[in-house]
Amino acid sequence: MSDLRGDGRVDRRFFFRRMGVLGGATVLAGVGYAIADEVTGSGGRSPGAPGNGTTIATGAGTWPVTSQRAVHTGALGLPVANWVVEENSRPGTTGWLVSGSPPHGIEGYVDRTSANRGEVVRLYVNTVATSFVVHAYRMGWYRGKGARLVTTFGPVRGRVQPAATVTPGVNMVECPWHESLRFRIGGQWPPGCYLLKLVGRNGYSQWVPLVVRDDASGAAVVVQSAVTSWQAYNLWGGYSLYGTGPGGTGYSGRSRVVSFDRPYPANWENGSADFFGNEYPLVALLERHGVDVTYWTDVDLHERPQLLARHRCLVTLGHDEYWSSSMRSGADAALDRGVNLVFLGANACYRHVRFESSPTGPNRRQVCYKDATEDPLYGHDNAEVTSNWPDGPDPRPECALIGVEYTAYGGRGDLVVADAGSFVFAGTDLRNGGRIQNILGSEFDSYVPKRPSPPNLQILCHSPTPSALGPATADMSYYTRHGGGGVFATGTAAWVNRLWHNDGTLPVPFAPKPSKSTSVASRITLNVIAQFSRGPGSRFHPSSANWQGFYAAGSGTLTPVEAPGH
Repeated sequence: MSDLRGDGRVDRRFFFRRMGVLGGATVLAGVGYAIADEVTGSGGRSPGAPGNGTTIATGAGTWPVTSQRAVHTGALGLPVANWVVEENSRPGTTGWLVSGSPPHGIEGYVDRTSANRGEVVRLYVNTVATSFVVHAYRMGWYRGKGARLVTTFGPVRGRVQPAATVTPGVNMVECPWHESLRFRIGGQWPPGCYLLKLVGRNGYSQWVPLVVRDDASGAAVVVQSAVTSWQAYNLWGGYSLYGTGPGGTGYSGRSRVVSFDRPYPANWENGSADFFGNEYPLVALLERHGVDVTYWTDVDLHERPQLLARHRCLVTLGHDEYWSSSMRSGADAALDRGVNLVFLGANACYRHVRFESSPTGPNRRQVCYKDATEDPLYGHDNAEVTSNWPDGPDPRPECALIGVEYTAYGGRGDLVVADAGSFVFAGTDLRNGGRIQNILGSEFDSYVPKRPSPPNLQILCHSPTPSALGPATADMSYYTRHGGGGVFATGTAAWVNRLWHNDGTLPVPFAPKPSKSTSVASRITLNVIAQFSRGPGSRFHPSSANWQGFYAAGSGTLTPVEAPGH
């Protein structure tokens, strides 16, 4: 969904969100609590001593030594880690599903987007319930159940928290809440994507997302959760980077700074933001196959870009739009060193952001003015001005890294195969002109000849589509950097969502039914992961330029030139 700005340019709000209440039983009793080393005290919101009623909890268990992992080659040549296989063979449950909550019935946020082993996480909860419990679920495959219950905290005293603040001028919404609970990431928390299920005594329930990472990991694959995009679209409190809530002043009244110190709304997948629409299907696919994988967020790439060199492949998911300079330069340097990049969505690395600290901690405020002249750094530090990456005052189009760039929204239809001989199509029986059905949409990327795309770009799918700006073309692409890694981009924002493979085991109302495109997209994804996990793409699959068959050299338009016989 998009807004047309007054200057005729496009601003988009694209979600794979499915509003509404989710099914699933809420259980308040009969759960084995795994709480240890409780400490209570007095205090407030500060990261110092725990607040009144606050709990510090650590759990027992065995942390998988992922940095010294046992890995073997599995089906399709995938790197299979024993700990991932063992983890997903453990009993799963559908108890992670929530019954839902009215707005502000129960909601919360944590003080970091991810936590490493040994770190303490602080949870802030607002609820009308007198008490609540917290169930921590690790999301994965788990024999089709989707998650495993790792531990439970509580009951914790409930409270109605102070009202949020709104900073004039930048319209930043932030919650000066009191800490409800703190817990340490102990031995029973394997690396992964987690949902903290808040369950009030009154039956209201909602999720809070958290990634548990392993900074010592040398896993072949690191999956990046796009929390910067989640926060950009977060309308909790009435403002986002796209505008204001109902009755507001729209785009001109948007936030220029958004804070992670606030929940995600109850009507946005019950507080889980874009996790289920644009991320979980890939997590479940990789864990089902036991892939040697670890997890982090955009903020982690920003803070520790050097850790990317520990891995062979970075996977960004369905809508990874907001990148900082540190993220961009870190990914670019890693690509030079042989790390491969997989962009499973579209519209990635399109908005330039920077971060600031909040009272809760570092990098908790995300700055993005979008209009360069509004940014206080304009004319002073143009390299950090938060306009779109392709725009001035220091334009660096994302296609220089990805190969293709954001074109428009409103696309729909099939991806049309243009280079069936590529390794990405192995085992799919696709031929040139063949179609991957109903997987193009809504936002999409294209090759633009006048932009600084790599000269050896290989177009894998070349797909005409309608759009909000008129007829256009979406491109799936691949290229390798000389002596370095490879970059694969699907060119469509719908890709990850189509990886949902629910055989009926999961009672998930927002999961689309599997189709032929599900199996094809899954095979292509696994083909890329398998080959990129071997080492630098330039070594195993050097790209061969073919964009000239589809676009006129030097053309500044998006009008495609069809290849003979295509």
